[in-house]
Amino acid sequence: MENESVKSEHSGRSRRSRNHNSNSGGGGNGGGGGGTINNSYHRDRTRHSHRSTHSKSSKQPRDMAPFQTSVNMTGDENRDGQEIIEVQILPQDENWGENTTAVTGNTSEQSISMEDINSTWNRDNETSLGFACKRYIESVFCLILGFVSFFSPVAMVMMPKLGFFPSAFDHPELTQTVKTQLLACSSECKGLLVSLTARLILLALGLWALFLRRPSATMPRIFLFRATVLLLVTVSTFSYWLFYIVQVTNGAKIVVETGGDAVDYKSLVAYATNFVDTLIFIHYIAVVLLELRHTQPTYYVKIIRSPDGVSRSYTLGQLSIQRAAVWVLQRYYVDFPIYNPYLERIPISKSQRNKISTSFKYYEVDGVSTAQQQSQSRAVLAANARRRDSSHNERFYEEHEYERRVKKRRARLITAAEEAFTHIKRIHNEPAPAIPLDPHEAAQAVFPSMARALQKYLRVTRQQPRHTFESILKHLAHCLKHDLSPRAFLEPYLTETPVLQSEKERRWVQSWSLICDELLSRPISNECTFQLIQNDVSLIVAIHKLPHFNISEEVVDPKSNKFVLKLNSETSV
Repeated sequence: MENESVKSEHSGRSRRSRNHNSNSGGGGNGGGGGGTINNSYHRDRTRHSHRSTHSKSSKQPRDMAPFQTSVNMTGDENRDGQEIIEVQILPQDENWGENTTAVTGNTSEQSISMEDINSTWNRDNETSLGFACKRYIESVFCLILGFVSFFSPVAMVMMPKLGFFPSAFDHPELTQTVKTQLLACSSECKGLLVSLTARLILLALGLWALFLRRPSATMPRIFLFRATVLLLVTVSTFSYWLFYIVQVTNGAKIVVETGGDAVDYKSLVAYATNFVDTLIFIHYIAVVLLELRHTQPTYYVKIIRSPDGVSRSYTLGQLSIQRAAVWVLQRYYVDFPIYNPYLERIPISKSQRNKISTSFKYYEVDGVSTAQQQSQSRAVLAANARRRDSSHNERFYEEHEYERRVKKRRARLITAAEEAFTHIKRIHNEPAPAIPLDPHEAAQAVFPSMARALQKYLRVTRQQPRHTFESILKHLAHCLKHDLSPRAFLEPYLTETPVLQSEKERRWVQSWSLICDELLSRPISNECTFQLIQNDVSLIVAIHKLPHFNISEEVVDPKSNKFVLKLNSETSV
């Protein structure tokens, strides 16, 4: 995890186990080995008690003393044979968030997991130059093309007035009267200019609403509908500029050689207006293809998250596979609860941990008969069968005990929060007997009374890596500033929905891998399945087509809405 650092030491019991292994390898030195174990145990225990006393005497709690935990490795083994880190509560005021109970098999401080490697690689990939180019090159190309096509009608209208085509309007064989008539703008021409300006303003608003926004995702394949719209804009712009240049440059030549009608300024304004109309029609096609086509529900989508098995169902319209993946991720970060990997195994209490029996194999050094071996084998197989048959029973009681502990800690937390909030009262312009406090100071004064209950609840629900002391204190000050209730303060800790509620998920870029047997640019179809993977989280998306609903009308005879009362002596009627 990014905000969590767990430091562990080799405890005395783990060292004792190593000493025991080394001494047991000697074979004949049994008594000496036992004395070494006892002496090392005494020394380790003395050092541990001395460190605890020294830490308690050197770090005294301040005015606000949140509770922190110290992590010690113990030799108790859980069901997987892994070591368990037990947590002790110490009244300290630093690193309140580093008080998690974790299950680990690594004791090396320099070890690194595959999850850390993947997260580091993803962060480097998200900040690389290639990713930035891939993310923004399409937007930059669309912006340049839209800028050129939008200002092309304006340029077509202004260029003849600025003298860009001298061969068309300043031909030596044309008289001054003809030149003046070609560049003159009558009242009808001015009306076309006003219409052109209004259409450009409407087109600018449409382009701003549809295209000028940050892209929500970077897709691996080309977006066919967007590419179709860009192709239409490119072809239209090129065609209109081609005909414009040809007509304007050959206008004077046509007048001189054939005596035909010349291209005057009014016809150029009308030509530019037609170009704007074409762009507006293309914008309409873009709205239909990009925004309206997928709004009609067509498919049923079921999303299952692995490994915790949380699922949600939605209706979806006509989209491509890659756009459907983006749509699924948008719903995932809003509707799904936060994935907590520490809850994959139900935490076991100390009383239940002591009940866990370890299976041993017994070997008879002296020779035994075949009948005795068969009877022992049958006894072992019967014991394993009974243990296997009762495993569901153990799981049921473990889940029941865990739910009971969570409800108990939840009730204590709510009570502690309500009692703490009763000591805070907002001052309304009247003199107060005590010194007034700002929201942050009030939060510092109130928090110690509920810190223990909150920490126990976060520990039993495995939320401590997600909530640091600074974030809790900031949230408490925010609630006091806005006069929120204790339940409103506890909402982030009692409710684990949505995913974006977690601060670790609030990143600018979320990298996912999309796996599908079909081409990602193709539209989704019935029985289509794809998978989204990010580190340990996997989303399986199954798509099914909605059925056709046949609704028929049925007329009820009004005469059938009559009733007869049956009298019975045994009834109250």
